[in-house]
Amino acid sequence: MLRAVDQGASLPSLATPSLTLSGHGALPCAFPFTDFATAAIATASLAVAALGTGEAGNYGLASDVALPAVNVDRRLASFWFQTSFRAQGWASSPLWDPIAGDYRTADGWIRLHTNAPHHRAAALAVLGVPGERDAVTQAVSTWQADALEAQVVASGGCAAAMRTLAQWDAHPQGLAVAAEPLLHWQTFDAGAATTRTGAWRPFAGRPLSGIRVLDLTRILAGPTATRFLAGFGAQVLRIDPFGWDEPGTVPEVVLGKRCARLDLKQADGRATLEALLRDADIVVHGYRPDALENLGLGAARRRELNPGLIDVSLDAYGWQGPWHARRGYDSLLQMSAGIADAGMKAANAARPVPLPGQGIDYATGYLMAAAAVRALAMRQTQGLGVTIRASLARTARLLVTHRTETPLPPLADETADDLSPRIEDTSWGPVRRVATPMTIAGTPVDWALPAMALGTATPEWP
Repeated sequence: MLRAVDQGASLPSLATPSLTLSGHGALPCAFPFTDFATAAIATASLAVAALGTGEAGNYGLASDVALPAVNVDRRLASFWFQTSFRAQGWASSPLWDPIAGDYRTADGWIRLHTNAPHHRAAALAVLGVPGERDAVTQAVSTWQADALEAQVVASGGCAAAMRTLAQWDAHPQGLAVAAEPLLHWQTFDAGAATTRTGAWRPFAGRPLSGIRVLDLTRILAGPTATRFLAGFGAQVLRIDPFGWDEPGTVPEVVLGKRCARLDLKQADGRATLEALLRDADIVVHGYRPDALENLGLGAARRRELNPGLIDVSLDAYGWQGPWHARRGYDSLLQMSAGIADAGMKAANAARPVPLPGQGIDYATGYLMAAAAVRALAMRQTQGLGVTIRASLARTARLLVTHRTETPLPPLADETADDLSPRIEDTSWGPVRRVATPMTIAGTPVDWALPAMALGTATPEWP
């Protein structure tokens, strides 16, 4: 994964890292899920370790500069690729809407993603039934999977028919994804526009201190990227629309962030966002490709506002092909790309078997974070603004090119020793987190802010 990021970025190789792995066991899976988690976290951690060598003047991009020692614990990485927080004395909200899930169709299986109210309404409208699971099950059973998928998507909902690995490889969108790089990179001359950031220099103890990250993302990849950056000192400001919430996942991903709201359909909301963009170092967004463009905040406008901006964006099904603008989530990609079918066959199960967690989301998030940090080094050494584009579908392809040939021993059950002793006072109640899976010599991972509810901060830089 590290080599793939380097090649996609056209960057010199990082100095030879002192990377070690610890921990034992793996989550059971048809694919090397635990290795995938470990590699993704290592990629981002190595990027931070390289940035922390900035006092040497080259930000870790020269082969004669030794990187600080980096360790990733594969056991803890596995847990963080499921969920990191453990509520203390309170119950967290369920991750899934009651209607969301896998359903048998007349010719196979389909997954309906209904966590967002408008996606739920679209699926129910197509099926013509009330929001009752038994009624949905009966209605779905009368449809062909491809036909129902197409109708739900056309109606503004989210659905994915289950395909095999071979079917996805032959599908027009699968072919388009296979032709894409892991990350799309584009650079721009920032000129004299980096006045505010020109004085910034990383230091080993807190390498991202002073970096402003504007987080315009939702579940789960983008928030994972910005959470990682916050752990090394970045000031992360998350922006959500009024009325939006993700009760099942927000406590997981807003650690270390300030969270505010803006109405981007209103002129004053857009003006505030433009002001935030002007003074940001990094923006991470997961809107559909045309959404910001339609608001007058497309790529050209963002670059005009801030030529030195590191602009990181996420798409679900890839940036080329007939589905490039399709709504999607990790669980849907697993159905489309053959992962759930492969899991079902490997387990000899009667229904789709997904990954042990939302690993495509999480891995993509760490890749985005790694890319953003490498882009910071490029801006500091070469005066470049950088645009980076990632997709869940391309990350999924990185996973499925590997199979678990010899299963590793399973992870032992979680114990109290796996948890940080720190109590995090969140908006919902006290939390303990799983201990951080990465360590960088001389660079502690520390989130200065606890997880707080959406809309609890003002939309301005501190």
